[in-house]
Amino acid sequence: MNIKLLKAFVMLAQKGNYNEAAQALCITQPALSKQINLLESMLNIHLFSRGRHGAQLTPSGQQLLAEAEKVINQADFFLQHAARVAKGIEGFISIGFGLSTFYTAPHCIARFREQFPAVAITLEDIPSAQQYALLTHGELQIGFVRVPPKAPLHFHPLFEDRLVLVTPQDKALTLDAWLKNLPLLRLYTERGRGLNAQIDLFLQSNQLYAPAMQEVEDIQTILALVIAGIGVALLPQSVVHIAPPTMNVIALSGNNLSWQVGIAWNNTIPDLVRDNFIKMVIEHNRQNID
Repeated sequence: MNIKLLKAFVMLAQKGNYNEAAQALCITQPALSKQINLLESMLNIHLFSRGRHGAQLTPSGQQLLAEAEKVINQADFFLQHAARVAKGIEGFISIGFGLSTFYTAPHCIARFREQFPAVAITLEDIPSAQQYALLTHGELQIGFVRVPPKAPLHFHPLFEDRLVLVTPQDKALTLDAWLKNLPLLRLYTERGRGLNAQIDLFLQSNQLYAPAMQEVEDIQTILALVIAGIGVALLPQSVVHIAPPTMNVIALSGNNLSWQVGIAWNNTIPDLVRDNFIKMVIEHNRQNID
């Protein structure tokens, strides 16, 4: 159905006069008459009776008027919605984050929602390696990840994270001494593959050795076990803020302590909402650097 014909029908019904309706539609009166005749021909219904007093709705026209107005309103709503989607101010975005962006990702989303409140957002804690796969297949729009991914994914660095030592007490011990006194707590490989690889690289390149290790499910459990005096942990500095104030955090020195953290996305898949999110994150990050 041609919406233009329905608009001509509704406007003529409202004005009751061909000349006034044509002026309101910014068309000529013959053009309006042609549109009404075409609509009546398509429907096989007389919509108006024409007389000295202009155009009056027939009983059939009266029955169809409300439905025509409804269709026009729906069409207008659709066009308005489509315009917002075309600008990326309405839609959906799925975001992944990891340990190093436990603080950063939620705060970026909060800022984005202030600018684009009509965008629906999901946020899920996913290891970087799994995020790369989801981004590649279009199942994730944005990933807060550690280290740059491989093509076809794009990456923008946000900050540099580094390992710190978390211990149950403030004692003047070296890292080597702590590792000999208490087990090194770390995540299961499936959950912390990237962090564990960084820890192993740090230990090996600095000729350090952990005689005892204990794997756990999540960071919160690691922190609880450290508080209980069951072990020590090497954690990203970015997640230390979730630790209790009584936790002892020790800065480290040596090789392979740090890594890049940023956002990744698949630029081969068009997505205006995603692009708006990336633009906001990059601009905010540059303002903080400046």
